[in-house]
Amino acid sequence: MNLDLSADELAFQGEVRAFLADSLTPELRRAGRRATSVFMDKTYSLAWQRVLHARGWAAPSWPVAYGGPGWGVMQRAIFAAECARAGAPSLAPMGLKMVGPVIMGHGTPEQKAHYLPRILSGEDYWCQGYSEPQAGSDLAALALSAVPDGDDYLLSGTKLWTTHAHWANRMFCLVRTRTDGKAQAGITFLLLDMQSPGITVQPIVTLAGEHEVNQVFFDQVRVPQANRIGAENAGWTVAKYLLEFERGGGSGPGLKVALEAVTALARAEAGDGGGALIDDPAFRSRLARAACAVEAVEMTEHRVLAALAAGNNPGPASSMLKTQGTETLQMIDELALEGAGAYAAVDQIEARAPGANLGWVGPEHSLTVTARYLNDRAASIYGGSNEIQRDIMARLVLGL
Repeated sequence: MNLDLSADELAFQGEVRAFLADSLTPELRRAGRRATSVFMDKTYSLAWQRVLHARGWAAPSWPVAYGGPGWGVMQRAIFAAECARAGAPSLAPMGLKMVGPVIMGHGTPEQKAHYLPRILSGEDYWCQGYSEPQAGSDLAALALSAVPDGDDYLLSGTKLWTTHAHWANRMFCLVRTRTDGKAQAGITFLLLDMQSPGITVQPIVTLAGEHEVNQVFFDQVRVPQANRIGAENAGWTVAKYLLEFERGGGSGPGLKVALEAVTALARAEAGDGGGALIDDPAFRSRLARAACAVEAVEMTEHRVLAALAAGNNPGPASSMLKTQGTETLQMIDELALEGAGAYAAVDQIEARAPGANLGWVGPEHSLTVTARYLNDRAASIYGGSNEIQRDIMARLVLGL
């Protein structure tokens, strides 16, 4: 795979760099640097999305027909890499990267016309109603019921680990519309308003001390059947389509930047012998293994992006990317903890706030290493656990 940039691609890279230099305020850069999860605080992600939307760059993977820039694979890769290097805040993926492509692929013309512009502008902020207390990686076990009532469904049940449900005004949700027969054949995909009567959102505070996820309860919540994506009881096909987008893309540039930050920490932090940690051969060996893993993720990512850009389903390559990317991320997190030394043991949740200025004297990157480590333990579980991904690869690639 040749990743050398052409003259046109180098010119595009310069255009992106100039735009980021002009458009990223100090506050947005600080928020990006201090993020502890792929899910950025809504205040900063939406502020940055509005800037990108004004330029036409909010959705790099979207076709021109739906408001995207129509970029090719290398343009999208360059843009992601430059945003990562500049410390730009990440955008909420649930709308732009997940339900947006689903609406393009499975929605009605009316649904496309209504929802897609609102996703691009950030007017609609989405959460994902998939997991339940007894349905995680075994998603077909979901039980949230949707009973037809005239032109509506009445929803009763609960969703769990719902990221940013406390901020979202919209949810895309999997519900059970039939209980007999094969479990996958009784699932329907719905879009709903989070302000609907009967919805209760309860926070779940993570081990990192942060409120990112929630449990959502539904008590006879009325949702119009017109909000259904695809046919009734055909939601499993839509859900699998969405998971291809949830699992694929966007990993390599961020991992490279994270590894560079770990290396900088290791050059500054003393090891057991008193010298810089980077001088420890065992630590350097682990850094080298991580660098190789990042390169492997980048190659897989380009395969996934190429498939998506061609309008094809990336298939098991997205499972491979999800597995490689999350396990490499966790490898880098462990190195970062060691590189931060004593600073990693200090709870600095207030100092991590993007607008905080509490006189922190350690390396700025060390503010986030412990919270990142704790948050990213879930990365190999959400979106389908890596054990499930290996089963998919074993079946579809190895024919087992």
